[in-house]
Amino acid sequence: MKVAVACGGTGGHVFPGMATARELLSRGHEVTLWMTGRDTEQSALKDWDGPVVQIPARGFPSGISFNSLRTAWKLLQAVGHCRAQMGRDRPDVLLAMGSYASVGPCGAARWLGVPIVLHEANVIPGRAVRLFARAAAAVAAGFEETRFHLRKANLAVVGIPLRAELTEAARSLPPREDVVHSPFRLLVAGGSMGAHRLNEVVTGTLGRLRKGGLEISVSHLTGREDEPAVRAAYLAAGVDAEVVAFTKYMAPLYHGADLAICRAGGSTCAELAYFGVPALFVPYPSAAMDHQTANARALEKRGTADVVDESALTPEWLEAYLAQMMRKPERLARLREAAHREGVRDGTAALASLVEACARKP
Repeated sequence: MKVAVACGGTGGHVFPGMATARELLSRGHEVTLWMTGRDTEQSALKDWDGPVVQIPARGFPSGISFNSLRTAWKLLQAVGHCRAQMGRDRPDVLLAMGSYASVGPCGAARWLGVPIVLHEANVIPGRAVRLFARAAAAVAAGFEETRFHLRKANLAVVGIPLRAELTEAARSLPPREDVVHSPFRLLVAGGSMGAHRLNEVVTGTLGRLRKGGLEISVSHLTGREDEPAVRAAYLAAGVDAEVVAFTKYMAPLYHGADLAICRAGGSTCAELAYFGVPALFVPYPSAAMDHQTANARALEKRGTADVVDESALTPEWLEAYLAQMMRKPERLARLREAAHREGVRDGTAALASLVEACARKP
């Protein structure tokens, strides 16, 4: 088959889309990526040898203004541009991973009668998925709770595709001991851009805990801007810390963590579940439609994680929380077991199979 995969935009769309693209390639299909050319896509494309179609893409208009009308016109132009491209080499099916980068390819596919499979990684679907859900051959979801928001779509819960390098690295790691380490191992990650509030609160908290006689080692992904300040703060407090702005090599960090403090994007939720890492989610408060809070609360209900709003995250609150978790390893064990059992599963193979099935429909 010829498969088009539209996965441009942020890492939360690019990496799951490329993981599925590689799975489809391994099954003998011809796969073309449809990307926007953004800087955030370039590092992922370094390992891709197949064809790439670069498409124009603009964010969704908000409200009614001259700028929003201009943006809407640009989206319509993107559909026309993609229709011309797709008409020259028509795929058997389009897989679109959501975001505004999917609008052009989805509009073109619908125009040409190409079956569309959408993937939604978050509980609350984004605007592109909402726009095309009823016309899609199928909508693949990471969370069961998405059914509430897309009641008229042909929805299948498949999970969230994980990067092949992550799952391959996991297979080479030794079995993790089901005990809390000494010192307690903490992973802090605010996403590829970091999270200033997390960085500020966590560094202050770990210094306070060390003064109180509780030892913690931390792996902290800070984002580029805060890296020097976070490293200096840990050094001054005498905290054992591995500080990096960003890394793609997350498997050893997940494998060694007793607890993660992080945002609640769809891919992060799936990666934590894959490694069975208990989490304290601090949802990004400005996320579209507050989708990170919906993700975090869904996993909290399943017993895999705790959740705190960023506005409530203070050094005093976090100090009390971490001290309690360190003194009650049995609760961490329950969270870890639930993460393995109830968390968001790796959906790479299931999504690829759904794409194949939709392409074969008459």
